[in-house]
Amino acid sequence: MPISAEYGSLKLGSSYDVKPDIGVKAEPYSAGLCIITSDVFGDGELDLEDCESALLIDLNNKEAVYAKNVYERLYPASLTKIMTALIAIKYGQPDMVLTASENVRVDEAGAQLAGIDPGDSMTLSQALRILLLYSANDVAQLIAENIGGTIDEFVYMMNDEAIRLGATGTHFVNANGLTDSAHYTTAYDLYLIFNECVKYDEFNEIIQLQSYDAVYSDKKGREVSLSFKNTNGYINGSYDPPANVIVLGGKTGTTTAAGHCLILLSKDINGNPFVSVVLKSDTTDGLYKSMNSLLELENK
Repeated sequence: MPISAEYGSLKLGSSYDVKPDIGVKAEPYSAGLCIITSDVFGDGELDLEDCESALLIDLNNKEAVYAKNVYERLYPASLTKIMTALIAIKYGQPDMVLTASENVRVDEAGAQLAGIDPGDSMTLSQALRILLLYSANDVAQLIAENIGGTIDEFVYMMNDEAIRLGATGTHFVNANGLTDSAHYTTAYDLYLIFNECVKYDEFNEIIQLQSYDAVYSDKKGREVSLSFKNTNGYINGSYDPPANVIVLGGKTGTTTAAGHCLILLSKDINGNPFVSVVLKSDTTDGLYKSMNSLLELENK
């Protein structure tokens, strides 16, 4: 059963009034965040030509170590799924059972799919792991419909959360990141969303997993067993980060329109945390080359 469409002070699909409490001062969304007013090119020599936009943020000092076109609106591909996961974790319960409808059918050529069918069911905990590790678009649909009641209501929740976080250069039209001209974000907004995600232990636990074995039920109650490998090249061992940098996890995204994209949480030699983003690289190798160039700045 989907959760209630009413959450917080906002009822989905309705108009609402906000009445301030006398004597209560609201904390601005930017408190505790890095604010960027212009491009920042690290040591002054690094120019990432293999991507359209890139960002490296020192979370402890709340400053940009590197910033290139961070407010340019671009297609996020499956980096969208960090917001999908955030909404699901905030408003769902790990053991709630999600049941697939016809909406899990995704027809776009080349779309990554777990292969679930209408009538199949799994827990939210299972679905989140398949979503974030394997980037399954059908599982994004499953989560959206069961958490939001309808996919449209879930997308409304995504956009409302983006506004709450100050991600004003972002607009979502789906929960999976498949290409749509009205579905876009920026590197800076992805930092804001990801920064919120890593406040949740479940999210941090999932993005560090190398693989996940799922056992769920089909429409006839029979067990289905599938194994999923993390698409993050640093976690699955396909690529090595620079020396003295520890990659804790993140999310990949790839479509023809978006190019190759990646967002990461990492630590420098002293254990200080950083968020890094690379958007619209032409190739997978180019993506990880650009990301390694960013990560090398952590220990400078």
